[in-house]
Amino acid sequence: MPVINVKMTHEDVGATKEQKEELSKGITELFAKVFNGRGANSAVVIIEEVNTDNYSIGGKTITQIRSEAKK
Repeated sequence: MPVINVKMTHEDVGATKEQKEELSKGITELFAKVFNGRGANSAVVIIEEVNTDNYSIGGKTITQIRSEAKK
């Protein structure tokens, strides 16, 4: 059983339920296509939205980076 983890930043109000469902379906279909049908009915997709204050690059949070880019 494949377990596929997706991490993405939580933007504004985050992804909608419908967007998450579509993403999960698309990822599962692509996985099954690449692996010749394997995982089509058993793939587990975990979507985790990470607050931009909890995600950093080069010692700066994404919130800081975006704030600096707006200046």
